[in-house]
Amino acid sequence: MFILTLVVPILVFGLFVFKRLESPLARLPGPRYTTFTALWLKFKEFSRQRRAYIHTLHTFYGPVVRLGPHEVSFASGAAMKEIYTSGGGGYDRSELYEMFKQFGTRTLFSMPPKAQHSQRKRIVADRYANTNVMKPEVLDGLKRKAADFLANCVRQKECVDVYVELHCYALDGASQHLFAPYGTNSLNDAQDRAIMRELSYHDSLQQYLFKYYLPAVSALLATFSRPKFVPLANNFVLDACEKRDPAQTSLLAKLQSKAADLEALSAPAECMDHLAAGIDTTGDGLCFLMHQLSLPESLAVQEKLRRELVENPDAPFEQLPYLEAVVKEALRCFPPIPMSFPRVVPRGGRTLDGFFVPEDTIVSCQPWTLHKNETVFPEPLVYRPERWLEAEEERERERMFFAFSQGSRGCLGRHLAIAEMKILLREVYSKCRTTISSEHKGSMDLSDQIISSRPKDQTCKLVFEVLQE
Repeated sequence: MFILTLVVPILVFGLFVFKRLESPLARLPGPRYTTFTALWLKFKEFSRQRRAYIHTLHTFYGPVVRLGPHEVSFASGAAMKEIYTSGGGGYDRSELYEMFKQFGTRTLFSMPPKAQHSQRKRIVADRYANTNVMKPEVLDGLKRKAADFLANCVRQKECVDVYVELHCYALDGASQHLFAPYGTNSLNDAQDRAIMRELSYHDSLQQYLFKYYLPAVSALLATFSRPKFVPLANNFVLDACEKRDPAQTSLLAKLQSKAADLEALSAPAECMDHLAAGIDTTGDGLCFLMHQLSLPESLAVQEKLRRELVENPDAPFEQLPYLEAVVKEALRCFPPIPMSFPRVVPRGGRTLDGFFVPEDTIVSCQPWTLHKNETVFPEPLVYRPERWLEAEEERERERMFFAFSQGSRGCLGRHLAIAEMKILLREVYSKCRTTISSEHKGSMDLSDQIISSRPKDQTCKLVFEVLQE
């Protein structure tokens, strides 16, 4: 009996090791321990180091890295295209996305199955099409928000924390697109500003990860630590969705017209999802960009941008190439969602970058690494908008640009986000110069959240100098 109790565990362990070593993933580059366990990867996730850890592995092992017994990261244009665009929509999303239900209801973002996702996308996609975003009533609303933003900043003569004001701008812009004319006015209204703070100043990374990896532990922790709770935002969205006369350009108008095809809470769930996504990605992206432009080494970029804007006051965006380059380089250097977009390898497995990857393996690419490819982006750590104006290697740069993901699952709101960024930059830098305030002490390092990344200390203090025409 003693021998049996000794032999059985040895046999079980031996079988475990054998299976791991015989797995096709064992042949992939990566640390040897990742053949047997993903615990170190999980630790990196819980400690906000997953993105940096994966990037370091790619730097050492190359474009293909095994992250665990069932997960692989890729950093090539060919693998990115296969994973995210093949077959029309790329591979299915992993179960991670199912955590992001709103009001207990699946949204476009949290629908892994292609069929469900495609059906919902057909309902909402036209509201985010560039033709709708570029309508005068949409752009005029954003211009008014940008003017309010600048007025707030100029009014604070010593310095202004643009992290706060930019997240108000992002909230007001997103809510306008969702609910016009019933959006928020957090740039001018203290009650609406409380909604911004509720949505932007939270820390729920560990809670989401516990919920995903250890649901039983998550339920236990919930008895001691209240999960992220946003009653102000929830109530605002639920109330707004009751309005019967939204603008025809709004998402709410479209969702109301398709109410018969949707579940009871689908409209508020979809709107809440888009609101939360819009405030973090646009607000943080603009914050990183304005901080970069305000650094001493970027003052020449500021001046060049101002010259283009002043000399072309009424030009449409497509006739402002340097503004486009400034925004695109910011999205390359500081992608609002810089970490992995996990997908599941389809039945039968696939060959990616010369390696066979079995079905059900989690595969991904991350913008943070793709955007630092030294062959495609020489001096990748340098913010240099001019690279996007160079004809040489233009096609390859575009192919590796991954700030909004790619394929049918790519960011639906990218046209709105870019319009918000360009309108604000035009308003600010056609009239002002910004510099870093001597009172700015916070870190602008990226702090990874469950989906997006934000400045570590959530503060960015700048000085606005109004320039004479």
